Amino acid sequence: MKCNNFFYLLIILFFSNCQQNWKESKTNSLIDIKTKTDNLTLLGENIISTPLYERDIAITPQGNEIIYTIGDYKQRKRALVIVKKVNGYWGKPELMCISGKYQDIEPFYTNNGNRLYFASNRPIYHDSTRNDYNIWFTDRVKNGWTEPIALDSLINTNGDEFYPSLSEKGNLYFTGTRNNGVGKEDIFMSEFIDGKFNSPKPLPQAINSTLYEFNAYISPKEDMIIFSSFGRNDDLGGGDLYISQKDKSGNWTQSKNMGEAINSNTLDFCPFIDWKNRTFYFTSERTLLDNTELQSINALEKSANSMQNGFGNIYKISLDKLEKLNIKN
Repeated sequence: MKCNNFFYLLIILFFSNCQQNWKESKTNSLIDIKTKTDNLTLLGENIISTPLYERDIAITPQGNEIIYTIGDYKQRKRALVIVKKVNGYWGKPELMCISGKYQDIEPFYTNNGNRLYFASNRPIYHDSTRNDYNIWFTDRVKNGWTEPIALDSLINTNGDEFYPSLSEKGNLYFTGTRNNGVGKEDIFMSEFIDGKFNSPKPLPQAINSTLYEFNAYISPKEDMIIFSSFGRNDDLGGGDLYISQKDKSGNWTQSKNMGEAINSNTLDFCPFIDWKNRTFYFTSERTLLDNTELQSINALEKSANSMQNGFGNIYKISLDKLEKLNIKN
C-alpha cells in the first residue's frame, strides 16, 4: 500500500511539473521581445496586454526585465508592474515594491538597467498637499528597489512633469507646461553637466508647436526623437506619433507624422525602442472594428471585456520595417 501511495505521489508530481513547464512555456512564447514582426503585434496577449489599461513600456538592456504601467479602465488607479525573466522563462507580472499607493507611470531605465526614472503624483518635498506629477528615480538593490527620490525643483515645478527619457549623456527629456514653453504642452530638455540637471529648455518649433506635444522618447545618441502630438492638421485622430532627426548640422528636422502604419484614429503615444532587438513599441487605444448587430447583453459584456476594448494596449513592430516605410526624414 505504501508503494502504491509513493507511485501515485510520483505521478502527481510528474503531471504538476509538466503543467508548470507548460505554463512557463506558454508565457515565454506570448511575452516575446526577440521575434521581429513586420505587422503591428500586441505584446503578451492576455498577460501584459489585457482588458485593463496598459501603457509605458521599458525593457532592460539585457532583455531580462520589463516594467510597464497598468491602470483601471478610467485610469483612476495606476501602478508600475514588473515582469522578470528567470532561467529563460518570463514570470508573472507583479506590482513593483515601490508602487501601488500613488499614481506611478512612465518608467525609463538608465545605468544599464540599475536606475529607474518614472513620473508620480506622490507628495513631494515633504509637502502633503502636493499631488501634481513629478519625476522621480529609484535604484536597484539586492532585494528590490530603493525608496524613490524626487528630482530637484529645477525640474519638478508645481505643475506637472511627465515621461522622463534620458540619453547616454544623461540629458533628460520630459513633458511639461512651463512659462518658457512654446505651446499648451511641450517637450523640454535638461542638460546633465557635472552631475547635475540644468535649467530645462523647450525643444525648437521643429518639434514643439502651439498645440500639445508630449511623451517623447529620445534615442541614446540624441539624434532621433519620437513623440506624440494632438491637434495638428495631419493628425489621424486622437493624437499621433511623430518623428524628427538631427541633420548634419545637429539641428532637428521638421517633425513628421509616422503614418497609418503606426497611427490610428485613436490616441497613439508612449513610444519606446528596444535597440538590442530592434523593436519599436508604443501604446494605442485602437479597437477591433466590429459592426455586427448587438444581440444580447452578454455580447456587450464580452466586447467590453475584450483585450482590444479601446483601453490602452502595448504594440510592437520591427524597427527595420519602419525604416523600409521611410519614416526617416
